[in-house]
Amino acid sequence: MKRFTFSLQLLLGLAVGIALGFVAKIWDVAWLTETLTKVGSIFVQLLKLAVPPLVFTAVLVSVANLRNVNGAARLATKTLVWFLVTAAVSVALAIGLGLLINPGQGVTLDTGAAKAPEHAGTWLDFVTGILPTNIVTAFTEVEVLQIVFLGVVLGAAALAAGDKAEPFLNLARSVLELVQKALWWVIRLAPIGTAGLIGKAVSTYGWDLLAPLAKFSAGVYIGCFIVLLAVYPALLAFWGKVSPVRFFRNAWPAIELAFVSRSSVGTLPLTQRVSVERNGVDADYASFAVPFGATTKMDGCASVYPALAAIFVAQVFGIQLGVGDYLLIAFVSVVGSAATAGLTGATVMLTLTLSTLGLPLEGVGLLLAIDPILDMIRTATNVTGQMVVPVLVARSEGRLDTAVFNAPPQPLDQPRVTRVAEPATA
Repeated sequence: MKRFTFSLQLLLGLAVGIALGFVAKIWDVAWLTETLTKVGSIFVQLLKLAVPPLVFTAVLVSVANLRNVNGAARLATKTLVWFLVTAAVSVALAIGLGLLINPGQGVTLDTGAAKAPEHAGTWLDFVTGILPTNIVTAFTEVEVLQIVFLGVVLGAAALAAGDKAEPFLNLARSVLELVQKALWWVIRLAPIGTAGLIGKAVSTYGWDLLAPLAKFSAGVYIGCFIVLLAVYPALLAFWGKVSPVRFFRNAWPAIELAFVSRSSVGTLPLTQRVSVERNGVDADYASFAVPFGATTKMDGCASVYPALAAIFVAQVFGIQLGVGDYLLIAFVSVVGSAATAGLTGATVMLTLTLSTLGLPLEGVGLLLAIDPILDMIRTATNVTGQMVVPVLVARSEGRLDTAVFNAPPQPLDQPRVTRVAEPATA
């Protein structure tokens, strides 16, 4: 019997999870809901367990190998510029969509019962999110941006130390290989984890929670779909000169896992493999761009969602927004992405936006009930953007292996294949 591909296994897991979730919800099967929840949470926990050593060693080794990479500073600058450009386009579309559909108009909710979150995002999150106060805490609490910072610093120190740092770098390379091998085993469990995660979402939350906030919920999904199916394909086709259809064919497993796991960090191992083994991005460059994007490239959580949510909250509380406010929303979304953790949820970014605009933070409480359902499409958008930008930059720098990009997708349920790529010219 022909073996199922990994993508088909993920789709089957998704279908089984939805079916089991509806069974658990309709017939109120408590033990099934609990089982789905446990299966999903264990899978995400396994993914996150591998993230700190993966990010740290990948960044450290890639920084230390800069002596073999031409134009490293140019690559980093282009990546950051594309992050900012796509974020600006996404938030502009979200603001336009919000003004068109007026998501909070006519909505009657008990604003007095809403509570502000205990912690609101501030601009100090930039500093505290990058500079660790405790090295151990950065790893135990999976503060990815801090881990990236530590990897860059130690990698630069190893680069400066020269031959004396070789024993340390050899150890880091060995750890990186071991982590990647272990991640293969975790990735093989993705279909089971997908069933648990989507099943838990359906059985616990259900789609009926969307009814009171249907217009806002539809706006978030429509906004993310516009970015996913219009903005990214246009950039890939006209700027990257590659096929958007092939890109989504290659990237689909990571997008699907992001949708059900609701975690850019949890999806990072698969995003890394897809970028290198399917999209043909140079491995040294991908080791920078993908972990960096997992914490700062948030078109769903930091652009589309906070823009629509700010308009929604303002309309619900009867506050008029002006042109200056919309420009401020765009500024916060583009510049404030680094304050958004690559973990489940976008509360930090939303509170940062509302507090900057002077809107009631109690508005966050109005949206918490449906946040898990909205977070699925937000995270899928985030992770897609984290794969699009490396393709664009690699293509412009001649670091995209078009033979790999256009080839039948490399199986992701098999051990990582180490290949010597021959980059195509831009």
